[in-house]
Amino acid sequence: MEMRTRTPESGFSPLAVPFGLSVFFLVVAIVFGSWAYMQMLDYKNNSDAKVAVAVAQAKLDEDKVKDAAFAQAEKQPLTTYQGPSAYGSVSVSYPKTWSAYVIDTRSSSPYVDGYFNPSTVPDVNGSNSVFALRVQVVQDAYSDVVANFSSLVRNGKVAVSPYAVPKVSNVIGVRVDGQLTQKTNGSMIILPLRNTTLKVWTEAPQFENDLNTNILPNLTFRP
Repeated sequence: MEMRTRTPESGFSPLAVPFGLSVFFLVVAIVFGSWAYMQMLDYKNNSDAKVAVAVAQAKLDEDKVKDAAFAQAEKQPLTTYQGPSAYGSVSVSYPKTWSAYVIDTRSSSPYVDGYFNPSTVPDVNGSNSVFALRVQVVQDAYSDVVANFSSLVRNGKVAVSPYAVPKVSNVIGVRVDGQLTQKTNGSMIILPLRNTTLKVWTEAPQFENDLNTNILPNLTFRP
């Protein structure tokens, strides 16, 4: 009698799924291996250049830190301006690398009108001149000077907070931070001084650190 072999009716082999998975993982392995090889080849071919770039950047960062530290050290010791006793003997200490131009012999307000700036002082009458530090003793009442910033406070242009300089802590004034004028952004300290008002301010954000670390901690006057 002739014997015949039966074939599966569906034609589906149970080995198809494992085989498909094997092929998939093989493809993944090949792709990952190729990527890893290319990365290794890139590193091998460009490692010297990458190290050189990293070293150069590190040196640049180090030089910037050293330059900043040197610039700060060069400002010491501070130079001091001493104002007339008739207007509160205002004493302002500022970096020795700055220049000062102060008018303090007027018989009208501002009785003290000081301009301070690194290296040289710009044209004090120039419409575009910006100064690292300004100091004034004005005849205007303290409350009137502060009130001049009311609209800027309402519009969110400046923030006003109570303030006293460390060496004359018994005199409370205000600190104004923000857009002081249409052309200048900075910080201003306003303090009552006898029957006048003392104003100390910077007209640019890059001088905020000098104001906070050199100027204000050393500012004195006689109430």
